[in-house]
Amino acid sequence: MKLLCVVPLVVGAALLVRRFGPEMGEVCERAFDKMPDCFPPKWAYLNITAIREQNERIIRLVEEHMKASG
Repeated sequence: MKLLCVVPLVVGAALLVRRFGPEMGEVCERAFDKMPDCFPPKWAYLNITAIREQNERIIRLVEEHMKASG
């Protein structure tokens, strides 16, 4: 009996996601584009390469420090 109630809900949710999912993605993308570049999530998204390079430099410095002291 529960299965008869759950199946239509799942199918309905899937249909809603198919219908409105792409539009919501575009709305979110436009909102993200309107945010200032200094907004932390946008800054992180735009500068992920810079963040990775910075982290790699920090790791190298820590490893060099550990080799020198150990």
